Amino acid sequence: MKKQFKKSVIVTILFLWGWHSGFSQKNTAFQKGEELLFKVSFGFFDAAEAKMVVNPEVSSINGIPSYKIDVFGQTLGVFKLFYVKDNWGSYLDTTKIIPHHSYRHIEEGRYRKHEQVAFDHKKKNAHVKLYDRDNLNVIDTKDYPIPPQVQDIVSGFYFLRTLDFKKFKPGDTIHLTGFFDKETYNVKLIYKKKEWIETSIGKFESYVLVPVIPKNKLFRGDHPISVWVSNDKNKIPLRIKAKLMIGSLDMEIMEAKNLRNN
Repeated sequence: MKKQFKKSVIVTILFLWGWHSGFSQKNTAFQKGEELLFKVSFGFFDAAEAKMVVNPEVSSINGIPSYKIDVFGQTLGVFKLFYVKDNWGSYLDTTKIIPHHSYRHIEEGRYRKHEQVAFDHKKKNAHVKLYDRDNLNVIDTKDYPIPPQVQDIVSGFYFLRTLDFKKFKPGDTIHLTGFFDKETYNVKLIYKKKEWIETSIGKFESYVLVPVIPKNKLFRGDHPISVWVSNDKNKIPLRIKAKLMIGSLDMEIMEAKNLRNN
């Protein structure tokens, strides 16, 4: 039950930023060297921080130029008693904005997981390798069918930022698709409205998106999660607010460095 609860939170919260079965996608929103820092709060407590980093150098995956992107997360303050130190990563095609390789290094309490996924978009296949606790030896491999141009959990954050939100009007639905933890997920996001919000890095007009989530024992309300994305050329993910059955979970930007557009 505990593992399923944690998985539900990860899938529902983190995937909301941007999965889509698209093709070549023009990127004018982010660049190599960008860093975004977020604070994650539970109720009145600062529970964790997350950092998203685009490597300063472009990598090559099978001869294809790719951004190496890392997401780091760790608990803060009293929540360190629950010890979380995670690293999620993706090699993202600089032209098509699709992942060619992803990885997870999870340290949560005594739990450990090390995984790598190779995406073959032409063959519509994800080759998953699971490593031992020390991340030294492969202990399992398996192939899974995937939809064309599928996103992973990290690449989806950046794909969302390439979308032209000006094409949407309030009430429009964005259909999202991605592969995570051996499964393909389909999520619907409703574009709700534009709204000005204050953050640690300034005041922004933003697009407000809400996912369509079936009734469950984790969230409360008809639209328990809201996502704010800046209405500017950078399309920065600014805030996520989630109403839980007990309390609330908020994720808000604290710092932004080396943005593509000033």
